[in-house]
Amino acid sequence: MDLMKSLKVSASALSAHRTKVNVISENIANSETTRTENGGPYRRKMVVFKSKDVESNFKTAFDQAARKYSGVEVDEIVESQENFHLIYNPAHPDADPDTGYVKMPNVDTLSEMADMLVAKRSYDASVTVLQNTKSMIRRALTIGE
Repeated sequence: MDLMKSLKVSASALSAHRTKVNVISENIANSETTRTENGGPYRRKMVVFKSKDVESNFKTAFDQAARKYSGVEVDEIVESQENFHLIYNPAHPDADPDTGYVKMPNVDTLSEMADMLVAKRSYDASVTVLQNTKSMIRRALTIGE
């Protein structure tokens, strides 16, 4: 694997995990939103990743025999179909007039925070790979000195 492919794989992971952290932040920010543009409570969103082929313009004879390396990209952002949480609060403006229950978003803040920690650690790991690759490139450039 050439070093440019390594940089591209790491960069794709950084971009994907940044998107995941943004979606998790949106979920946390809307964890109490009972009315959206669609007319109901906010639905939790989730990021779906897929592999992405990484191409390099630097071709050598060894590249033909080398394995194909993949990065990652966001395939789609889907809404959770879990049931909403019901909370009894007849004074709330969005409460059902018959029962007094309010449909709250299906966002669990603790789960979102745990997902954010995992995404952050994955992001940090990709940054470390980028830094190590950069260091290898620097060292390779000093070989001829």
